Amino acid sequence: MELLKRGYHVSVFAPGRRTNDMPLWVQTNDSSFAIPYNGSWAHLSYFLTAGHRTRRWVRQGHFDILHLHEPETPSLSHKPLAMKDAPPMVATFHASIEPYPRALKLFQNYLLKYLSPLREAIYVSPAAGRTADHFLPDDMPRTTIPNGIDRSFFADAAVDPRWAGTADAPTIGFLGRMGEERKGFAVFAAAAPSILKRFPAARFLVAGDGEEDGRKMLRALDPSGLLESHFEFLGRISDEDKASFYRSLTLYVAPQTGGESFGIVLAEAMAAGCAVVASDLPAFVDVTKDGECAALFKTADAADCAVTTVNLLDDSVRREALAQAGFERSADFDWSTVVDRVLEVYARALS
Repeated sequence: MELLKRGYHVSVFAPGRRTNDMPLWVQTNDSSFAIPYNGSWAHLSYFLTAGHRTRRWVRQGHFDILHLHEPETPSLSHKPLAMKDAPPMVATFHASIEPYPRALKLFQNYLLKYLSPLREAIYVSPAAGRTADHFLPDDMPRTTIPNGIDRSFFADAAVDPRWAGTADAPTIGFLGRMGEERKGFAVFAAAAPSILKRFPAARFLVAGDGEEDGRKMLRALDPSGLLESHFEFLGRISDEDKASFYRSLTLYVAPQTGGESFGIVLAEAMAAGCAVVASDLPAFVDVTKDGECAALFKTADAADCAVTTVNLLDDSVRREALAQAGFERSADFDWSTVVDRVLEVYARALS
């Protein structure tokens, strides 16, 4: 969208089927399949007419530059690399997989050769770079450019009284798929009883899919239902409500346990001026500038999550300082800043 605002012609080609809410500049190849990948699911398109349709889209577009995403995966972005008449290509690498998987090791030599037509590589974080460095040629230029957000969208959101907390009854938020282990809801839930000992009126607001999975975890921790009564499940919320959600919370907790290469939820919460508690995943350490912009706890350690959360709730001065530091840091992720840096990569590739 930022490129369109600046007057550039943009076209996107993606796997999957077209939906009614897609803009005209997004096209699809009408097919995809899902595979488990890095603790989640990846939707790919590789077989049958995928290659033919991708190459036809490239040729008909007459593009000055082609920007691929995750071209090491067997999907549409893999196809143009074999074209003799493709325009200059750059690629962004998002995945952070540690330890480095055996499957990629098997294809490493193939990828080193296949990815060689790329002129520039972009990493969304140092964590993503540590993965991509295994299969990119040593002489390929690399730049770390984070994922982008519309900072003003979150900064200007209205506080929703339903979700606002007080000193005695703070609201503590989580956003993510509860049934996906790496999102860390189990850690969030296990930390709650200790937080409630210090703040008995605390409310835990949960946005995202998987309410039944979340309730099962809470009942396993406390069959009496008392713990569950402190949790409010909001379901999947709109982008507008998500921005208000962050703006209204006393604290946002990001308890992810792995598979994160960036941490877009941290960037969004910080842009909304919300103080953040997060696990010390390498990607989160990078986003928060070694913990300058958030309170970090040991990954997957519910007890440490609880202590860190309680300490921050007890210290309003530090909480406000972290919220301000996070808000200032979020400027680095605003689309205006990110696109400036991407355009510099494009200019080098075209030269």
